[in-house]
Amino acid sequence: MSRSTLSARDRLEQSLTAIAAGGGHAFVKLYPDTAREEADASDGRAREGRLLGPLDGKIVSIKDLFDVAGESTLAGSTMRRNKPVAVRDAVIVERLRKAGAVIPGKTIMTEFAFTAVGLNPHYTVAGNAVDASRVAGGSSTGAGISAADGTSDISIGSDTGGSIRIPASLNGVVGFKPTAKRVPLQGAFPLSPSLDSIGPLARSVADCALADAVMAGEGVILPEPISLTGLRIAVPRGVVLDAMEPEIAKAFENSLRRCERSGAILVECTLDDLIHEMAEATSVGSIAGIEASRVHADWLNDTGLDVDPRVQKPLLRRLAVSEADYIELMQKRRDLMHKMDGFIASHDLLAMPTSPITAPLIASVVENDEFYRQTEGLLLRNPQIANQFDLTAISLPMPDLALPAGLMLFARHGADARLLSMAMSVERLLG
Repeated sequence: MSRSTLSARDRLEQSLTAIAAGGGHAFVKLYPDTAREEADASDGRAREGRLLGPLDGKIVSIKDLFDVAGESTLAGSTMRRNKPVAVRDAVIVERLRKAGAVIPGKTIMTEFAFTAVGLNPHYTVAGNAVDASRVAGGSSTGAGISAADGTSDISIGSDTGGSIRIPASLNGVVGFKPTAKRVPLQGAFPLSPSLDSIGPLARSVADCALADAVMAGEGVILPEPISLTGLRIAVPRGVVLDAMEPEIAKAFENSLRRCERSGAILVECTLDDLIHEMAEATSVGSIAGIEASRVHADWLNDTGLDVDPRVQKPLLRRLAVSEADYIELMQKRRDLMHKMDGFIASHDLLAMPTSPITAPLIASVVENDEFYRQTEGLLLRNPQIANQFDLTAISLPMPDLALPAGLMLFARHGADARLLSMAMSVERLLG
């Protein structure tokens, strides 16, 4: 019997068994009792022919930064174990539950969602779903693993500089970053209020679209694929293609040619000027770093804390950035967002590799700080463009690779539904 024909309860039990067998490293908190109640309720509705919609009975894990009523929200940090408990679920958790989702637990993340490689010193390292000796990416580390290994049908993460799309790419699943603030942030522990987005990871664009619609409070109607014939796909040459592993370069070009053979028009271009202008604007400090330093200002100067130094040290430096410099940076960002919108308006999609590298070995980033920094820079380089310029973006697995890597598609601010429709068509081409 295929998994798709099983009851919600049977699929949940399969997931809980697989989580236990794998050591549960992708999860930091399980809710077996409430999840069983949710699954049984979904099965009851199915028998009576009154399902709440296409998400009813789906196994949906949530990142460790979303409020669940009655418990402290850790956001990947042991420092928050004694914080006041949440009085209600995060808005997106409420909406998922109302849609009939079965929530088995919370997935591991990097501390305070600040780093992208996928290491958190407070927990056993969660290895990649394809090769456990390799990193899984972050900050939505467990979300990528769980979506890939099937312990979740859908995993919910957050994306401030690529934190959904990076683990999606490295673990071989789809990861969708909606336009910022389209999905409500209430009840999600913040990293950078200007950049934070909440989105899904899954094994199909369709499942991502369903979860996204529920979380955004929109009508749950599956997007129709859009024919690629005549669609203009901008392909930037330059910095976004630097340092690509040969296998990824080949897969990227092959993916583009498949689109072209289906009628898409490939338009070579460059984003280097805009990227360099943004880099110059953020030379005072990244937007995420500056805003996160304000979120965590009450403890950053304390010594001897049990906190990841890769979080505390850079945030402490960003705390010194003046409000005047921050305001000037955000004004410059608005100008650059306008420029980017003007560029992308004449195209349907912008395409590039999600990351120029596949997942490196865990040992290599643990043992070599310089290699860690290089890896993090390469993982963030392309995905953060969507956050910095306030776009919507999705990562799709590219075929014919020994280790997973993603094709990333961008669309204009607010063009989320159209991006998902186009991504469904590209997904079919990639197989």
